[in-house]
Amino acid sequence: MPRLDVREIIEREAKATARKDEWRSIYEDCYEFALPQRNLYSGYYEGGTPGQNKMARVFDSTAIQSTQRFANRIQAGLFPPQKAWCRLEAGSGIPEEQKPQAQAALDAYTTRMFEIMRQTNFDLAMGEFLLDLCVGTAVMMVTPGDEATPIRFTSIPQYLVAIEEGTFGNVDNVYRKLRMKAEAIPQEFPDADITVELREAILQSPSKEIDLLDAVIYDYDSGVYCYHVIWPGKKQELVYRTMKSSPFIVARYMKVAGEIYGRGPLVTAIADIKTLNKTVELVLKNASLAIAGVYTAADDGVLNPQNIKIQPGAVIGVARNGGPQGPSLMPLPRTGDFNVSQIVMSDLRMNVKKILMDDTLPPDNMSARSATEIAERSRELATNLGSAFGRLIDETMVPVVSRILYVMDQQGYIDLPLKVNGVEVKVTPVAPLAQAQKLQEVNDIVQFMQIANSLGPEGQAALSIPRITQFIANKMNISQELLTTPEEQQMMMEQMQQAMMAEEGPPAANDGGATMEAMQ
Repeated sequence: MPRLDVREIIEREAKATARKDEWRSIYEDCYEFALPQRNLYSGYYEGGTPGQNKMARVFDSTAIQSTQRFANRIQAGLFPPQKAWCRLEAGSGIPEEQKPQAQAALDAYTTRMFEIMRQTNFDLAMGEFLLDLCVGTAVMMVTPGDEATPIRFTSIPQYLVAIEEGTFGNVDNVYRKLRMKAEAIPQEFPDADITVELREAILQSPSKEIDLLDAVIYDYDSGVYCYHVIWPGKKQELVYRTMKSSPFIVARYMKVAGEIYGRGPLVTAIADIKTLNKTVELVLKNASLAIAGVYTAADDGVLNPQNIKIQPGAVIGVARNGGPQGPSLMPLPRTGDFNVSQIVMSDLRMNVKKILMDDTLPPDNMSARSATEIAERSRELATNLGSAFGRLIDETMVPVVSRILYVMDQQGYIDLPLKVNGVEVKVTPVAPLAQAQKLQEVNDIVQFMQIANSLGPEGQAALSIPRITQFIANKMNISQELLTTPEEQQMMMEQMQQAMMAEEGPPAANDGGATMEAMQ
C-alpha cells in the first residue's frame, strides 16, 4: 500500500468517526449515569468548563459504585497491582530438548518486565482502562518513556478514538483526537517536521492548544504500522513513522457480529439504571413535598391555575377549604406510596448489581474469607464473565505484554529473538482469575494420581512423575529455577540407587553353595 497523504487520512478518520457516532446515544447514557467523571460526551471537549458539574441528572449512585467495583474486581483478578499477572512460556514451536533452557530465559524476561512495570503508571492507567471497558470499548496507549519511567501507559477516553477493523476482526487502524500546547509538540515528538506555520504558532502563542490527529494504519503489503501525526487545521503532516507494533491497545468487552465497537455490562444495565435514577428522583420530590407540605389557602378572589406551583412549602389560593366554615389554611393531602417505590428501587438496584456482578461481593462488615472461598469466588467471577474473559486475554493481556516486550527490546532492556505469537512464546495468565481455573486442573491430576496409586503397581507404572511435576509446576506458576533439570534428575536417581545398594550390602558368600546343595 502506498503511503497515504494527509487528505486521505483525514477522510478516513471522518468516516470512522461517523460510524462511531451511531453509538453516541447509548454510550453517552452509560457515561452520564454510571461514569460521569469520564464523560466527555457532555460537550466538555468541545469547549466545556473544567470542573463542571457532571452529575446534575444523577440521583442514585448505585451504578457508579457497582461500576467502580466491577472494574476493581477485574483488575484484581487479571491485573493485580504490584504483582506478576502473567508468565512467558516456551511455545510448541520450541524443540522439546531446548524448552528448559528457553523457559529459564523467559522466566528472567518475565521478572525483568514486571520490575520495569513497577516503575510505571500501569496500575493507574489499567484502572481507567477497565472503567471504559465497562461501557464496551477501551483504549490504552503504550509508548517508550524516559529513564525514570521506561514505559508510559496512557488511558485514552473512548470519546477521542475512532477505530477500523481488519479482515479477521482485529482492530488495525486507530484514529485519535489530540489536543496539545504548541510549545509541547517538539518535546512530545522530537522527530516532528516543524513547518513555518507551526514555528509561528510556537513563537506567537506557545501556550495555545492545537488540535492534532493521531493515526495508526496497518500496511498489509509490508506488515508494518504507519504512524501519522496530522495537523488537520493546516492539512499538514508533522510526524511519520513505521513500526512493527501498534502503540494502541483496543479492547472490546463483548462484540456482536457485524459491529465494530463493544458492548459492556453497562449497555445491558442502562435501562434499569435510568429507571432507577428516575424513580429515586420522583421519590425525592415526593419526600420533599411530604416534609415541607403543600397547603391550600381560602381566597375569595378568582383562582388562577397558571399561578399554581406544586413545590414544597407552596400555598395555593382556593375559594374555600372544606365548605363555607372551613379552616383558613389546610395541608394538601399527600399522594404516592413510599412502600411501593422502595420495593421498585430495591428490585432495580438488585438488577443493576447482578448485571455488574456486584451481588456476589460480601458485605463490608463481614468477617475475612478463607483462601478456599476466595478461590471459589474467583472461579465464579471467571464463569460469569463467560466469553468476555477470553476476549480480555486476547485483546488486552496478550497485546499489552507483546507491546511492552517490543518497547523493552527497542530500548535495550532485553534481547528477545522470539516472537510473542503463541507458537514461539506464549503469554500465560497467572492472575487469580486464571489461577482459579488452573487449580481445578491440578486437583484433577491429584485425584487421578490417587486413583492410579490405589490400582497397585500397574496403575503406578502408568504415571510419569517428572512430567506430572513439570505440569503441576507450570499450572501453579513455579519458576523453572526451582526445578531440577533432566540431567540433575538422572544424577539424583543414580545416587539414590547406589545408596539403596549400599544399605543392602554385598550378597552372602555361601548363598551360591546353599543353592547348589538344595538343587542336588
